Amino acid sequence: MILRVTAYGDTLLRKKSDKIEKGYPGIDELIENMFETMYNSNGVGLAAPQVGLNIRIIVIDSGEIDKNPNGLKKAFINPEILELNGENITFEEGCLSVPKIREEVVRKDKVTLKYQDENFREYTETFDGVTSRVIQHEYDHLEGILFIDRLSYLKKNLIKKKLNNILTGNVEVDYPIKFAGKTKKKKKS
Repeated sequence: MILRVTAYGDTLLRKKSDKIEKGYPGIDELIENMFETMYNSNGVGLAAPQVGLNIRIIVIDSGEIDKNPNGLKKAFINPEILELNGENITFEEGCLSVPKIREEVVRKDKVTLKYQDENFREYTETFDGVTSRVIQHEYDHLEGILFIDRLSYLKKNLIKKKLNNILTGNVEVDYPIKFAGKTKKKKKS
């Protein structure tokens, strides 16, 4: 089932998400729905707060970036960044919750993450390259941080009008989205 994406302006996107425990109801269906929503929206990652849930789950498919054969499709439950290292890499990012805005963001090339899978088995792994970037972007959502928060003051001022358009729901998207205070349905083709 395709879920509505929560847009910039909703206070949920600014809250730190809560950990979940084994036995969380409907976890498999939720993860499946998050992947379906992500693909339907042409995304490469999605965090639970982006679909209206204040819980610590992210899904990614870094193989969707330029159809990268080395990409990773995975769900992460209760992720915790243990270490960021490597070079600072600048890359243009966008976000389903901040539609029609893309800006360059600097992030470390490697991330070491402790997380649980869908069966709540625990892992600690290091990811690099594009996969690391996608994980860091989605992890930020669990901390109440948006990629636009990582922009300079000048850059934020330059996109102020676009952000106001998102706040007022004055932006067209081709996926179901919930703007602060209103809901927009997918534009018919």
